Amino acid sequence: MFQLTLASVPPSSSDSDTGGVSPPPRKKQRVSVAEGAGEPGASVTAGLSAVVGGHSTFVHPRLAPVANCFNRNPVNGNIMQANGGGQGQNQELSCLNNSQNGESSSIGAPHSNGLISSTNNGSTVSTNNGIAVGTTSVSPTASTAAGSGSDAGSALKKKKRLSQSEEDVIRLIGQHLRGLGLNQTVDLLMQESGCRLEHAAATKFRNHVMEGEWDKAESDLNELKALMHSPSAIVKMKFLLLQQKYLEYLEDGKVLEALQVLRGELTPLKYNTERIHILSGYLMCSHAEDLRAKAEWEGKGVSSRCRLLDKLQTYLPPSVMLPPRRLHSLLRQAVELQRDRCLYHNTKLDSSLDSVSLLLDHACSRKQFPCYTQQILTEHCNEVWFCKFSNDGTKLATGSKDTTVIIWLVDPETHQLKLLRTLEGHAYGVSYLAWSPDDSYLIACGPDDCSELWLWNIQTGELRTKMSQSHEDSLTSVAWNPDGKRFVTGGQRGQFYQCDLDGNLLDSWEGVRVQCLWCLNDGRTVLASDTHQRIRGYNFEDLTDRNIVQEDHPIMSFTVSENGRLALLNVATQGVHLWDLQDRVLVRKYQGVTQGFYTIHSCFGGHNEDFIASGSEDHKVYIWHKRSELPIAELTGHTRTVNCVSWNPALPGLMASASDDGTVRVWGPAPFLDVHAEENSGSTMDS
Repeated sequence: MFQLTLASVPPSSSDSDTGGVSPPPRKKQRVSVAEGAGEPGASVTAGLSAVVGGHSTFVHPRLAPVANCFNRNPVNGNIMQANGGGQGQNQELSCLNNSQNGESSSIGAPHSNGLISSTNNGSTVSTNNGIAVGTTSVSPTASTAAGSGSDAGSALKKKKRLSQSEEDVIRLIGQHLRGLGLNQTVDLLMQESGCRLEHAAATKFRNHVMEGEWDKAESDLNELKALMHSPSAIVKMKFLLLQQKYLEYLEDGKVLEALQVLRGELTPLKYNTERIHILSGYLMCSHAEDLRAKAEWEGKGVSSRCRLLDKLQTYLPPSVMLPPRRLHSLLRQAVELQRDRCLYHNTKLDSSLDSVSLLLDHACSRKQFPCYTQQILTEHCNEVWFCKFSNDGTKLATGSKDTTVIIWLVDPETHQLKLLRTLEGHAYGVSYLAWSPDDSYLIACGPDDCSELWLWNIQTGELRTKMSQSHEDSLTSVAWNPDGKRFVTGGQRGQFYQCDLDGNLLDSWEGVRVQCLWCLNDGRTVLASDTHQRIRGYNFEDLTDRNIVQEDHPIMSFTVSENGRLALLNVATQGVHLWDLQDRVLVRKYQGVTQGFYTIHSCFGGHNEDFIASGSEDHKVYIWHKRSELPIAELTGHTRTVNCVSWNPALPGLMASASDDGTVRVWGPAPFLDVHAEENSGSTMDS
């Protein structure tokens, strides 16, 4: 048996047996594929096997992919076989892969293995160092098929079909890029993806609106009508177009043309006649500035037309034209949703996307939350029963069993509190405090056996009124009317009064045993919890009352949210309950707090009043997110019952708590140094 030896030939060697003399340069010929071997222009055959002495020669493994590449039709990518049979898909893929790995597949070019192929009457002749090898048989490993090879080649080049969500994302990106003025980038994106940013009719409509070609824009509406889910919206869109046209005519001083639009085009629509009457009044404007001011219109130009287009887009399906700045809207919604779900988000941030990073999810650290003791106020010498920040957040009032009220001043920079003045003379102690709406006055009430209340002028520190209707009264709660000129007060012995700032009795309601009071923002309704485990609404003007909340256990105290919608109740043996006053339903029961029959005052607080805080008989302060029943923080530090918690309305990161241990604790975020210390140590101390 004769074995063919394959020798490596340097790239500069001759492509024939000319003894090393280089032939003249030749043009590369295109090789076409014919049906049968021997026809003019027939392709090189697929195999490099040869018969010498009746035996098939051995084909080097590296030649198989090269041979496959030789059989490719340079026109349509088909791979032919000498006998026309076999499948060629695997061979073509192998050929492509090998070509990418650096193996040449060019016909007639020298390869690293030193073989050069040429065509001789349809038979492939290979030279190996001057030895001609003719191919008369086909190796099965090199066999290919014309039909399947074509399909494989086209499948490789065929683009992946985009899903609906992928197309939507591309359109959103395209719209955003166009808003940035990157029009060429948008065109390339749409061309490469095969998507369409918007319907062709919508594009025409957009261009005509922005160019102020109102007749053409109106004509475009007829084409858009067939694409809309609600054809009746065409009338509304036409009205908006004609309104802009009318205003631009007026601004340009074309009064007759504007009048023609008003009478001949707007009025016949028989739509929004009230607005047409208003538009007709603009004919009396003496100059353009007057028109823009009265119409609250930006004037002729790109800005007003963009606003018009935003309104028009709302009537078109998103498949035809995307809503304005849709990607921006989705991103803003995502940021807002993350903020809402963040348990510790307690700051008011800019609603624009420029104030946040879109590369990271929103997450607030617990260290930024008022969970850390910033200051301990020890000036009271007995139990502290109540504390309350002023409405503007600049002061804190604390009342104690030691018969004094202390007014503290809040430093706006350091948030440290310092003593401003002490109000004395409350013989029975101070169990409740109420700031007037403008923070000019403060009313102090005593415990159950106290029949007096004190109205102090905070600016001067003078007692303006000391009121007592009867020595048998028990005035334990008070609430200011929103007008700041009246207040209501009452107690558990059945007194319920409305008085002026001088203590004069204006109205009274007999037989109501009041536990706690609150005046609603309407200035007429007073909410009062009584001994029947309920909260009722009393109207002093028409002397009517109605039941609003009914509990199964005594209501020790309650407070109302700033918008008047929600009420927070401390219920004996039950804890803290949240009620919806409008729907009159129990919204949520908060867990964790220990509430017996002590009077404990809870509060709303934080940014947008998203949080709830309450004292507890287990010496802790509990904080919940309004939406969560489980506490997000338990603050330790007090050594006896925490009677009251107050959240600063102006500084969401500042909170105060009053306790029977005689101290007032001021809570805030972790100090700067402690933040780094805790990050290093992993500590989660509350105080």
